[in-house]
Amino acid sequence: MEYSKEFKAALSAFSSIEKDRLIFRLLKKDKLLSKKLYFELIDQETTDDKRDTMEENVREKVLLASKYTGNQKYFLGIVRKISAEITEHVKITTDKFGDVSLNLLLIDKILDYNEDLGRQRFDNVYKLYLYIINKIFKALILTKKLDEDYWMEIDEYLKNIEIKINKNHYLQKLCINNNLDFTWLRSENIPENIDQIVKEIKNQGFLR
Repeated sequence: MEYSKEFKAALSAFSSIEKDRLIFRLLKKDKLLSKKLYFELIDQETTDDKRDTMEENVREKVLLASKYTGNQKYFLGIVRKISAEITEHVKITTDKFGDVSLNLLLIDKILDYNEDLGRQRFDNVYKLYLYIINKIFKALILTKKLDEDYWMEIDEYLKNIEIKINKNHYLQKLCINNNLDFTWLRSENIPENIDQIVKEIKNQGFLR
């Protein structure tokens, strides 16, 4: 929505008391904005602190969720909630590195339970595996936009994930079927046009 000069002028004409009332009314309706402003204005924790907390949160919640790997619908629901918490963290802190690292950590921790997942029928784990592959592609796109100084840390996550994928026959096969080139699991090998490649893959009916 674009704001006219008249609208901006009318807002500027509000008294300090009126502006304060309006701000608090808006903040009550937008909890995310409240958290973002709190972080930017008075929170003593840094982005790195928040990311460290989220890393522990991801590890703990995937560990707790692991007992439900036999109920894939419920397990995937928990995974999506953890992912939503990562998204909220990124929106509050604008943590671009965390947007990649935390989601890759989530995938890595899920794949710690390869043995449990391998006991499931492929039909049951298909949605989870496809979810993981989509997240990997998204991480590759975002990695290409990061400063190269971050690539070494990202590569550690990608290396661990590749090892675990290769230990999971069905996931490995599904990755190949959805055109995930394993050589891309090195930051320097990610194509410059990875976003266009992913778009074309989806246009061909994959990743769905």
